[in-house]
Amino acid sequence: MAQEAELLYRTVAWEESRLQSADKKAAGPLFDVKSSDEAAVCQLHLPHSETEDALLLDGLLSVVHITDEGLSILEPLEVTHTHVVVKVPHLSFFGLVRKIFKSVLSRVIKGQVLVFLQPPFGEEQTLDVHLLQKNVLVEEVADKHRPAVNITISSDCELELYKGYSVHCEPEGFFIQPEIKTFDSRFGPNYHPTFQVSLTTSTERVVLKVKGQGGKVVWYYRMSLAGPRHALSRGNVPAESRDPAESRVPAKRRVPAESRVPAESRVPAESRVPAESSVPAESSVPADQWLFSVRPDFIQRVSQTVLNVLLDELFQSGVISESEMTSARTKHKNDGAREVVDVVRNKGAAASRVLINALCDLDPYLYEELHSS
Repeated sequence: MAQEAELLYRTVAWEESRLQSADKKAAGPLFDVKSSDEAAVCQLHLPHSETEDALLLDGLLSVVHITDEGLSILEPLEVTHTHVVVKVPHLSFFGLVRKIFKSVLSRVIKGQVLVFLQPPFGEEQTLDVHLLQKNVLVEEVADKHRPAVNITISSDCELELYKGYSVHCEPEGFFIQPEIKTFDSRFGPNYHPTFQVSLTTSTERVVLKVKGQGGKVVWYYRMSLAGPRHALSRGNVPAESRDPAESRVPAKRRVPAESRVPAESRVPAESRVPAESSVPAESSVPADQWLFSVRPDFIQRVSQTVLNVLLDELFQSGVISESEMTSARTKHKNDGAREVVDVVRNKGAAASRVLINALCDLDPYLYEELHSS
């Protein structure tokens, strides 16, 4: 901004038919942007959800500018790892669009999983699970689902457009619908659940997994339902759900400490994987030595999605500190994997066993390959 001014926005529905002739597809919400001083706004930074590999494709992202005179395409001044920067001719409607490629590489995007707990109906209660692109605003989705409570979780994952995904729940036996759903980008105005999990009101905690084709886990979270139920009983809605559709530019999202999994809800390391999948007995191969032996392959082959969940598991289990988790998460994938494996390995066999058991649970295929190498 050229000078201080109040910037307001609201999201509006896309008219996808207007993009088809330009060989474009919506890649983010469509914003109606206003300001108390229009001349003060010289640039907009629109969040995107592209992976580093996808950004290598020339001309992948651009910005649509819609006025009373029609639709025009604005080329970015800069594309960072998180935002597209565009010069603003004058304020109206702006939205991020994506060039339609046939390349498989361009279809992997940064995603998020949002989970909402509905009010109980008799002895039944439903979890709404949404698979969305990362640049969909949480408050927009939450506003559509009141009085359901948005459960604060680590939501980051990578998703592939037009591929099928399924949700799995532990304890088992709960009804989940649909069994499989093809992922596609959605930017409102409605945000219907991708999946619904039917629980009982006596269920205290669950483990949710999102699996892609072939059974690979792309997202995993262990959550307690006590806090969301308490919020429902008091009629409280989390802060991220209170913002109106038109609001000031939001601050960077943070996960409050009180929303992390409490110690009494954590699953002990020895309970995470079946005995036949456990790390070799320490008398034969100590876990820290085994981790050192597979270190190069782990660094190269672990996915960003699995690494992010591993960091959450290690932090929640008390193996790493919050600063260690943040340090690894902010680095490039290989550097982050190298840092976490070395930090954990240097804390001994018990800490190393927590990492290995979590890896076995999250990515059993990689674990088996490392174990047999």
